[in-house]
Amino acid sequence: MLPAMKTASPLSAAPAPKPTPAELDLLRVLWRIGAADARQVHEALLAERPEASYATVLRQLQLMHAKGLVERDEACRPHQYAAAQAQQTLQTHLLKDLIAKAFAGSGKALVMAALKGHVSRKERDEIRRLLQGDEA
Repeated sequence: MLPAMKTASPLSAAPAPKPTPAELDLLRVLWRIGAADARQVHEALLAERPEASYATVLRQLQLMHAKGLVERDEACRPHQYAAAQAQQTLQTHLLKDLIAKAFAGSGKALVMAALKGHVSRKERDEIRRLLQGDEA
């Protein structure tokens, strides 16, 4: 959580909504660089999305604050934005939602689908070692 001077969005008591792909891009930037103003977020985003404008990033951050995806420190100028949830927390929430909706609640079905075509031989070997370590 942010210090008391930072404001949570009006919806912060409710669970945060599922972010759009563009919102996820901004959240990834905030998780990587930490709390930042819109200009810093824009500059960090340019490496992966050179077409992004500063005005669009600022507006998106404002909308994300209203939705409860980011918190905003209004005690300083320019306002500082930070992700409202830790990366792992949001990823876990999104993954649970995906498993429930696309795989009928089966984590095994998700893993099997991922292993069929989305995992390299090296990654498979790493997964195998991880699973064998869990059994030891």
